[in-house]
Parts: sequence; C-alpha cells; structure tokens
Amino acid sequence: MAYEWLDQYCLEKQGVTKDYQNDWQATRYFIGGKMFAMQGGDKTGKPIFTMKLEPLFGDLLRKQYEDIVPGYYMNKQHWSSLYLNGNVPDDVVRDIVDKAYFVVLHSLTKKAQKEIEQTNCNE
Repeated sequence: MAYEWLDQYCLEKQGVTKDYQNDWQATRYFIGGKMFAMQGGDKTGKPIFTMKLEPLFGDLLRKQYEDIVPGYYMNKQHWSSLYLNGNVPDDVVRDIVDKAYFVVLHSLTKKAQKEIEQTNCNE
C-alpha cells in the first residue's frame, strides 16, 4: 500500500482527532467534531482514503487521476476517494489532504476555529 505516511500526516494537523468506526471498518479523522477524511476499503476490499473537498476541485481531480473516484459510500459531490494502491504523486495527495482539512475547518464557527488555533499554541 502506498501513502503509509497518511495517518501521521493527518494527525499532525491542528486539532485533529481520529476514531475507528467498527461498523464501517474505517478510521475517521475529525476537526472540531466534523469528519474531513476516512480510511477504509471499498466493497472489494481495496484500501481507500476518502476526503471532503470543494465539488469543483474534487471533479478536477477525478478527471486528472484514475485512482481518484467519487467518494465511496459518501455524497459523490462533496467527497472523493483515493485508491491507496494507486499512483497519485505524494505531493498531490498532501495537497488534497490539506484542502480537505481546510474545507471542514472553515465550515466551523469562528469561535471553534479560534479554540483549535489556541489549543495548538498552548501545547
């Protein structure tokens, strides 16, 4: 599986937490209580990493990379899935994760955003 660094990369971001959803057999990543990414598998068992993205950006990625598809078992407009055995360059994947994180961070209230920023500053 490619992208072994993905879990650590997500957890290094300010305020990120993760849990394991046993029913979905997936690891979920949250910011401010809202999920921005999830790692699991598709119906065939292929490992995937699903991220919340701006619809136009997600559409652009799906046209550019065959290993990025509409979000598996998620809203196809707002979520995209990356096959973890694919060949999307690491720097592109990092950029996609960053954008997913910021999409959800910016959807939080200003108060919640400030609390997340302050939590990291106090550590």
